[in-house]
Formats: sequence, structure tokens, C-alpha cells
Amino acid sequence: MVFSSHLFVYYFLPAALAAYYIVPRQARHLALTVCSYVFYGWANPAFVGLMLLSTTIDYACGAKLGATGPSGETAESASEARVRRGWLTLSIASNLSLLGFFKYFNFAVDSYFGVLGALGVSDGRPDAFLRVALPLGISFYTFQSMSYTIDIYRRRTKPLVSFVDFACYVSMFPQLVAGPIIRFSEISDQLNSRTHTYEQFARGVVFFSMGLAKKVLLANPCGFVADAAFGAASLHPLEAWTGALAYAFQIYFDFSGYTDMAIGLGLMLGFAFPKNFDSPYRAESITDFWRRWHMSLSTWLRDYLYLPLGGNRKGPRRTYINLAVVMLLGGLWHGAAWNFVVWGGLHGAWLAVERGLGQRSAYGFLPRPARVAFTFAGVLVTWVFFRAADLTSAVRFLSHMFGRGETRPESALLGSIMFTPYALISLIVAGAVVWTCPQTWDWSRHLTWPRGAVALSCLALALVMMASQGYNPFIYFIF
Repeated sequence: MVFSSHLFVYYFLPAALAAYYIVPRQARHLALTVCSYVFYGWANPAFVGLMLLSTTIDYACGAKLGATGPSGETAESASEARVRRGWLTLSIASNLSLLGFFKYFNFAVDSYFGVLGALGVSDGRPDAFLRVALPLGISFYTFQSMSYTIDIYRRRTKPLVSFVDFACYVSMFPQLVAGPIIRFSEISDQLNSRTHTYEQFARGVVFFSMGLAKKVLLANPCGFVADAAFGAASLHPLEAWTGALAYAFQIYFDFSGYTDMAIGLGLMLGFAFPKNFDSPYRAESITDFWRRWHMSLSTWLRDYLYLPLGGNRKGPRRTYINLAVVMLLGGLWHGAAWNFVVWGGLHGAWLAVERGLGQRSAYGFLPRPARVAFTFAGVLVTWVFFRAADLTSAVRFLSHMFGRGETRPESALLGSIMFTPYALISLIVAGAVVWTCPQTWDWSRHLTWPRGAVALSCLALALVMMASQGYNPFIYFIF
């Protein structure tokens, strides 16, 4: 079930909000959990059991971590430290095992047979092996669940007493399948107590309206152009660059639109979720870009991976290695394919170069518009690896972008698909919104009647377009 569907907007959402507000206050977490499990299991009920298993393991580990160790100012003994590390290890190992098996089994099998093929060994075929379906949202809820036990182990928060409260945190449908990644420490107080106001609900409606408009009115038409370009066997450089630009707009409006809708739904339920995007295409460097793009993932990788590896505290060489490791794993987190590894490696190398040279000495001498343009162009090129079906396709597409690919006569027909008035207007509006319009986060902070009217007009237009569009994917559902 996706947010930009009739099933969600006209049936599930009204029913979920009604169930949440009708039941007594003490039963709201149970109602929200039940609704979230229905939402998650709609496409494949079997995956509900997997999420419940992960939730149960981390709840039990968190309880054990909270019950062991010193009390007050008593120093922790060596035996207590070993016990606590054991429970933390069990939590992390179980989460990473589930994530690793379901997300990377197919990748491992395909890579294994690819190596055999390169060596001239043709015995066995990947199709003869079990193919594992990827559960929706497993990359997101495993990271959230791990943050619970890690933060308890670090004594930054205390475990929840109620299993229902923890299940509600893990499964909450607004952010379940595509984030933002919400750490337990960011929401623990809200699980214990939160307020519900008309102003908060109204801001939630505005967030949801603008997010749905981003998705339906901008991401979908840009995605249609991108698919035409990336699906073509041959294309001119203009079509290739336009396709890459369209995909950059598609993934931003698709993901930030989903995040806006998630934040809006959270506000309707009384929760304040963290900001996840901060105009990333206005970044002046790749370091700045990663402070603005998918902020909940960036900060999660920083606090739970980069800093434990040593961060920048063990010298320049170790810092560069840590950056490379984090970005390579970040690439693999997004997708189990070599093109995602290359994408992460390129970003890691770029971050390392900026750190080594210093952003000012690297290209800080340029005026700000030039720095923004340079950063966006680099990000645009790396998006090719993110979008392409595989590494070979990515290299072929890049060759077309830089005029090195084979151009066939039939490629002239591609322009009639990509450069329609509707497609061009969508790209122009998308660019205008990216570089000139305020963010939903800031724009909705002080609501007025005119802003409310704009939001409702965008919602109405998005609902009308949603009824007529046949193309309506959510990119991050596959991650």
C-alpha cells in the first residue's frame, strides 16, 4: 500500500485516524500498532511475522540490557560488562542476519555465478537456486530497532516496559517502509506522553498535501522521462543528460514527498518526526550535500558506524578509510548490486578528497552559484549508477552522456517521448521548486489562511492527477 493511492487516501487513512482517536487514550498505541501491521501486511502478510520476530528479539534484549549493569554510581564489573555486550551482540547480530539474508542473498548468488562465468565455469545456474523476496521497509525498521538496543546499552535511554509501545515504535505506518529513520531516543518521550492540538493536526494536513503534490505532480512525470531515457538502447547526449536530470528530480521529489507525507501523518497522530531533507540540491559541496540529503540515514551512519570506527580521531589515513567504509556500506544499504557499491564508493572518495584538501581550498574560491552547480553536476553523474539496472548499463549510459556511446537512427524518436510540452513544463517547475521555493518544513511552521488554501489546492490537484495517472512508483520501496 502506497500513500499516493486511492486505497490509502480514501479508505485506510480515514479508518486509521478514526480508530486512533475513538479508542481510549491508553489503547491508542495498540490501535496504531494494529493499523500499522495491517498496512505493512497488505501486500504480503508473511512479512508481518518477520517484523514481529525482529521486534520481539530487540524488546527482549532491551529489557535485559536495562536490567543488568550497575545502579546509581556503582562501577560496572567485568562480568556485567560481558553480559551487556552479549545482549547487545545478540540484538545487532539478529537484525543484521535478517537484513543480510533477505537483502543480499540474491546478490551473493548472482555474484558467485558471475565469478564462475568469468573463470569459464558454466556448471549450475542462478535460476536453479532459491530467490528471496525483499520485505518492504526491512532496511528502515532494522536500523530503527537497532538504535533502541544500542542507545540502551550506551545508557542514553531506558527500555520500554510495554511491548505494545515498542511494537508501535517499530511498526508505525507513517515511516515504516521508507523512513525517515527515527531513533528511539528521538521519540521515547513522545511514546510516554504527547499532546494533540488542532494546530498540529492542521500542519500535518499541510505536510501531507504538499508531499502528495511533490510525488504526483512532479516526481511521477519526471520519472516517466527518466524511464524513457534509461530504458533506451541508444540516445544522444542531450537526451542522456535530460534523463539524468529527470531522475535527480524524480528521486528527490519522490523521497522528500514521501517524507513530507510521513511527517504530516505523524503530526496528525501527535508525533513530531525529525527533518529528513534540507534542500540538498542547494548544497555547495558533497559534504554539505550529505548534511542535507536523507539526514536521518546520514546521522545514523555517523553515530552508529563512523564514530565507533574512530571517526576522524585516529589520523587522516584512518579518517579516509572510515569515510570509504561508511559510504560503501551506505551504498550497499540502498541496494544489493555492484552499481550501488560504485555509487557509495564515488561519494566516499569525493568526501575524502574534500576533507583532505579542505572545501575552501578544493573549490571554495568559486562563487556560491558555481559551487552549487559543480556539486549538483557531480551528484547528477553519480545518480546514474543509482538508477541504472546494473553496472554495465550505468557505464553505457555515462558514455552516451559524454558523447562516447553508439547512436542509432531510431534514437531520434526518443525526443518525441521525452520533450513533450507536459514533460518539459514538469522539469522546469521541478527545477524552480528545487532552487527557489521554501521547504515544507519552514513554510508550514506559521500557517495562514492563504497558505492553507495553497496546500489544499495542491492536494485537490494531486488527487485529480492521481486518478488519471497510470505511472505511480515509489522508488525507496525497493530499498
